[in-house]
Amino acid sequence: MAQGKKNEKELTIEERLEQALVPVEEHPYSVPENWCWTKIEHIASVKGGKRLPKGRQFSKNRTKHPYLRVTDFENRSIISEQIKYIDTSTFCEIKNYTISAKDIYISIAGTIGKVGIIPTFLDGANLTENAAKITDIKGTDQKFLMWLLESEFVQRQIKESTISTTQPKLALFRIEKINIPLPPLAEQQRIVDCIENLFAKLDEAKEKAQAVVDGFEARKEAILYKAFNGELSSNWRNVNGISDKTWHRKNLQEVCSMKITDGTHKTPIYCEFEQGVPFLSAKDVTSGSICWDNIKYIIPELHEELYSRLAPQMDDILLAKNGTTGIAALVDVEDIFDIYVTLAVLRPDKDIILPKFLLRIINSPICKKQFDEHLTGIGVPNLHLRDIKNVQIVVPSLEEQAEIESLLGSLLIKEQQAKETAEAVLDQIETMKKNILVRAFRGELGTNDPTEESAVELLKNMLI
Repeated sequence: MAQGKKNEKELTIEERLEQALVPVEEHPYSVPENWCWTKIEHIASVKGGKRLPKGRQFSKNRTKHPYLRVTDFENRSIISEQIKYIDTSTFCEIKNYTISAKDIYISIAGTIGKVGIIPTFLDGANLTENAAKITDIKGTDQKFLMWLLESEFVQRQIKESTISTTQPKLALFRIEKINIPLPPLAEQQRIVDCIENLFAKLDEAKEKAQAVVDGFEARKEAILYKAFNGELSSNWRNVNGISDKTWHRKNLQEVCSMKITDGTHKTPIYCEFEQGVPFLSAKDVTSGSICWDNIKYIIPELHEELYSRLAPQMDDILLAKNGTTGIAALVDVEDIFDIYVTLAVLRPDKDIILPKFLLRIINSPICKKQFDEHLTGIGVPNLHLRDIKNVQIVVPSLEEQAEIESLLGSLLIKEQQAKETAEAVLDQIETMKKNILVRAFRGELGTNDPTEESAVELLKNMLI
């Protein structure tokens, strides 16, 4: 009679070690000779969290029992400001589903694969059912394992192990089966130190780049304020012996050669573009320029009627007056098109104001503030034509307008370039971080000591 399969207790240490080691032919990639490949189940346990018992709610007050949700997980730690709490009676019902500061959390539903370590002050907090803890970690540095779990190699295994349903879920046993490279303990600690030092430098650079991106709109607004209060062109006036008294206060109607009006109030009859005429609405100017990519088309009969009333032309300003209000775009094509009621047309009087100057000032904080003060409507903001007409601006001579436009073009291009450069740096930093983790868990950071005892012995001691 053949012997049955041995249970775990009957296996020798050599047999357990053989089971714990990933066979050479199954190694995902090469690692230093004193490293080995194993699975998470051989160095730790994986346990799930627990949802609130039916009928139980979060406490309105802060108690001794924090309850951690996936939304609290951020930057490999916890966003403590938004933590929810449960009362003592609820805690007693789920007290076996807590997490220690010695564990590692991992989200298993919703945003799957977020990992981190909780602060010591949250030691013993309850853990949501949408997360699990990797606990009872043996022979492995906690931070090393956390960084390893965040690496692209492990995250790919997590993604491949996720069950795709209405609510994607990562099963606990699949976490246990994840393949991981295991270095000697001293090398694990050196890797952690190296990662954290490199990441700290990158985070410093990231903070500076992010400040450039975040400050772009504020710097742009400051430039526009200087442009339209005369400060930007003050040197030009001094050089040319021109007084700032040449600036005159006017409303928007006074700088237009045609009565400011809006598009048709009729419900448009749409058709395919081959048979129709372009029809613009507020959604087509929200970027500050006309976007022709997703415009609609109306039947020719309706176009004839609308165009006889209002025929937009080159150098007109189209202003969004419904929905996303107060954003304007310049008509810079000779094309024929019609507009909906959500757009107003401002036709610059070129003896008073340059079209591009008018566009700049309408899109500046000076006009936006006045637009916002006159918004009406519940749910969908709306600007009335009378309020658009009465918006106040200060207008210099045409020559100074041209100078301001030239200065603005140069300054805003520089700011845009600075922003784009900073955004590229942010992308590069994230790529660099991923590459650091790739190299770290391939033994390519230059920290490995080949004379150290093999991690196989470390793994063997864990199994005894």
